[in-house]
Amino acid sequence: MKGVRHFRDYLKDELKDPTFREAYEEEGVYAELAVQIARLRVQKKLSQKRLARLLHTSQQTVSRLEDPHNASYSVRTLVKIAHALGKELKVEFV
Repeated sequence: MKGVRHFRDYLKDELKDPTFREAYEEEGVYAELAVQIARLRVQKKLSQKRLARLLHTSQQTVSRLEDPHNASYSVRTLVKIAHALGKELKVEFV
């Protein structure tokens, strides 16, 4: 746990920098989207290949959508994913 504590201290210091904080928060949004897509797909018992068919795309595209480092989401794509997974998309600024 000592290493974790050092990292948390480091992160706390880095987050004081507004530029770092903005980049960190932006990356968090993309990572959360990827995790949500994968989680919903698994809950619906869909493979990436099956979801790809529902979206009229390739399995590789679905894999990229579930990659936390992917930052190329469009609202149109997110709406299509939501509908394919039986969900609605809600986008809001907070």
